[in-house]
This record gives sequence, structure tokens and C-alpha cells, in this order.
Amino acid sequence: MKLHEIRDNDGANRKKKRVARGPGSGKGKTAGRGIKGQSSRSGVALNGYEGGQMPLYRRLPKRGFTKPNAKSFAVVNLGQIQTFIDAGKIDAGAELTEDALVASGLVRRKLDGVRLLAKGELTAAVTITVTGASKSAVEAVEKAGGKVTLPVVAAAAE
Repeated sequence: MKLHEIRDNDGANRKKKRVARGPGSGKGKTAGRGIKGQSSRSGVALNGYEGGQMPLYRRLPKRGFTKPNAKSFAVVNLGQIQTFIDAGKIDAGAELTEDALVASGLVRRKLDGVRLLAKGELTAAVTITVTGASKSAVEAVEKAGGKVTLPVVAAAAE
């Protein structure tokens, strides 16, 4: 093989469609824009424009609200914890903190904290310290002989 024999794969390069280059090109005269009207002119932005009629996005009511200070928690299910204990990635005897969950790979990052949910079965007795937990998750851990520790939230000043 020599330098002058090297070629692109078939279909790797497609030539750009050159519009308005005469009738023989197949896209001559109006260059595929049709005849007359706003969209045949240059500098037109018609997104959401309905010819003066009230556009759909303004006819429909606004819904919902995004809380600016909303907290985002990393979610951990009991079944996931049991799977990691069975696989030997988490030591059931040691206390499970948020940092230990991140180190084991169960949680990618803590975000605003880790929240424990009750999906799945937990058979190992583990002590878990997390930011939040559902009532059913706490009951399931205690039923398995473990304990869930949550941070004490100070009451709002009155």
C-alpha cells in the first residue's frame, strides 16, 4: 500500500448539497424554499409562531414549581446493601456511614446526603448512619437486628 492508494471508506464523506446553483442541480431557482412568503426570506425564525394567533405555549396554563433550595439525596435501598454485604464489598460488622457507602461503590456521590429506603430484603444486622431514612426502612433494619442513626435536626427558632 502506498500513500496515493489510501482512500476513505465508501460513504465516509458526503458532498454538501449546494443549493441555488442553477436548474440542473435539482435545488436551483428557489433553493428548496418554495415560492414567496415569510419562510422563503432570509433571517426568519418561526419557532412557536402561529401567524399572529396566540401560540400554544402561551395558551396553556403554567404548572408546577421548582423549589430553589430543594435538597437532592442519593438513594440507597436495603436490598442493595444486602447484595453488597453478600458480595463482600461492605463489612456488615463495621458501622455503615455515608463515606463507607461511597467508598464501597454503592453510592457514587453523597449530594446533600444519603437517604435509606426499604426496597428489598435485609438479613444482616448492620448499624447505619445516614442523613435520612423512611419509617419502613428503619423498621426493617431494626427487625433484622440492626440500628439506624439519623442526625438530630434542631427545631426551628421561634
